[in-house]
Amino acid sequence: MAHNHNHECCEHHHEHEHKHEHHHECCEHHHEHEHHHEHGSLGRQLTIIIVAALLLAAAYCVERHCNLSTWQLLLVYLVPYLLVGHRTIIEAVEGLLHGEMLNEHFLMTVATVGALCIGFLPGAENEFPEAVFVMLFFQVGELFEGYAEGKSRASIAHLMDIRPDVAHVLRDGTEVDVSPQEVTAGDMLIVKPGEKVPVDGIIVEGRSALNTVALTGESQPRDVGEDDEVASGCINLSGVLTLRATHNYGESTVAKIIELIEHAGERKSRSEAFITRFSRVYTPVVVVGALLLALVVPLLSGHFADTFPTWLYRALMFLIVSCPCALVISIPLTFFGGIGGASRHGILVKGASYIDVLARTGVVVFDKTGTLTRGEFAVTAVHPSSCDERHLLHLAAHVEHYSTHPIGAALRQAFPEAVGDGCKVSEVTETAGEGITARVGDNTVSVGNTKLMERVGAKWTPCEHLGTIIHVAIDGEYAGHIVINDQVKADSASAIAQLKELGVERTVMLTGDRDEVAKHVAEQLHVDEYFSELLPDAKVAHVERLLESKPAGKHLAMVGDGINDAPVLSRADVGIAMGALGSEAAIEAADVVLMDDQPSKIARAIGIARRTLGIARQNTALAIGVKVAVLVLATVGLGTMWMAVFADVGVTVLAVLNAMRALRS
Repeated sequence: MAHNHNHECCEHHHEHEHKHEHHHECCEHHHEHEHHHEHGSLGRQLTIIIVAALLLAAAYCVERHCNLSTWQLLLVYLVPYLLVGHRTIIEAVEGLLHGEMLNEHFLMTVATVGALCIGFLPGAENEFPEAVFVMLFFQVGELFEGYAEGKSRASIAHLMDIRPDVAHVLRDGTEVDVSPQEVTAGDMLIVKPGEKVPVDGIIVEGRSALNTVALTGESQPRDVGEDDEVASGCINLSGVLTLRATHNYGESTVAKIIELIEHAGERKSRSEAFITRFSRVYTPVVVVGALLLALVVPLLSGHFADTFPTWLYRALMFLIVSCPCALVISIPLTFFGGIGGASRHGILVKGASYIDVLARTGVVVFDKTGTLTRGEFAVTAVHPSSCDERHLLHLAAHVEHYSTHPIGAALRQAFPEAVGDGCKVSEVTETAGEGITARVGDNTVSVGNTKLMERVGAKWTPCEHLGTIIHVAIDGEYAGHIVINDQVKADSASAIAQLKELGVERTVMLTGDRDEVAKHVAEQLHVDEYFSELLPDAKVAHVERLLESKPAGKHLAMVGDGINDAPVLSRADVGIAMGALGSEAAIEAADVVLMDDQPSKIARAIGIARRTLGIARQNTALAIGVKVAVLVLATVGLGTMWMAVFADVGVTVLAVLNAMRALRS
């Protein structure tokens, strides 16, 4: 009842969004219930298999050493058969009652019951040990499947560790412990060392290091201080932090990621969809084929009574061999394992269908700012004319003290000593499109572009460096200039190189930045093509043109920051969001979410997808190849029941074990 209640509760969430908090409490309990249930059921299943195997051995000894009739032997073998097979028989009956009889449980039940009955036909030998062994080995296959699926779920569930346990909320100056679901935007929170950040927020007081491994896959702690944004799910390692919540729990990073993981299995891959369609057609064909072997061939021979037991035995083998367990179980399990393996590296794939698309990616399109570059301006060069570098930066930082522009922030970061050094700043005047003029101490300092320099009468000098050039004049005299530039990420060049090593035919960069800046970045990173000075609608047009010209059978991936690139992310075959730590828009917009700022994760995601698809193909070839071989042998009378067992359950076990390799990315 607990299981059903939780399932209904989770479904109820989709109908009533406003009951979000209740949904998550319900789902948390559901996952815990499932986790304990899985471990218990696997243990019981293993115990039943061991006991049934011992009883089968005992029944075989009784048959060898006691002179019992066929009916008496049947009763002896029914004990281990019903012990190990009762669940399969019940599921077969339930399938019949619900009009879904043509599944592997039905095929196994028909085949084993047929093997138990064949000994009562005139001139036929009993197949009691074979019938019990087939059911026993089928349960071994089910056990392996359950274990492998549990491992896959555990690999994804490690991300569930980001779910916070408690939130310390400050109310009227008093610390109150509440459930994270009760936190609302604007609440003040205390996060102590060793605790998880319950909701997204901004640090109001305190400094610390955060463990972001559950979100990003990276073990390097992240230092944070006042005014820094922090994402829910991170673990506070050292200092006490006071946060102001920027989101309700239901809208925070941790809640969105958990919801994403819960629904990752819903989007089937092309391979899984094919297997589902294949099974619906394949199973009825197999049943009809077995009936033809058992009835039509003996009728055509003219000696029905003599040949019926032989052809019934072959038909039963045909049923066992034809059971599509290996494909039906291992293919979805392989993709599930691939999603789990990717999540260990901070790569969230929203469904198995995107594993398919990633594996066939031939064109990768990048946004520049925030994807290949940091998206943060920084001083890259200082060229003084009438004073030293330190004094030039000192004056520029003071003039830009009140500016909200990113360039002003870059100048202040380049000379942080300007804060509290006693210099008096007054008469601040900002001219749109030119810059800022202010009085710093006894000097009038102008900081801006060439238009401002010409207006104040300063004879500026050009600069060969690429980037934004900030000129400085003191009392109308030119003092020099400062070069500010966006910084290319440390692993952007290696990311492009890795993609080319993987065989990606084309890498393209799209940006709204000036052509000379775009060209410099493209040359630095060895991107195949770049397009500059693009507005958002122009980016979509370029992506559509690239989609039309992409190689046949290949897909296009668009990589962006997920905030201002939503239109192109959704237009591409697969949208990949970069640097999504704390970015709710990225989680919403993309099909694949990289939880940190490393472009090299794109190549890793494609590599994991290709390996996963390769394992799925291996399992398909193994299952079909062995089954066809044994079917041919069975049809011409060279096959045995033991071959049939291997072709079905043995191949299933091998396929499941192979599928588990997808977890190790």
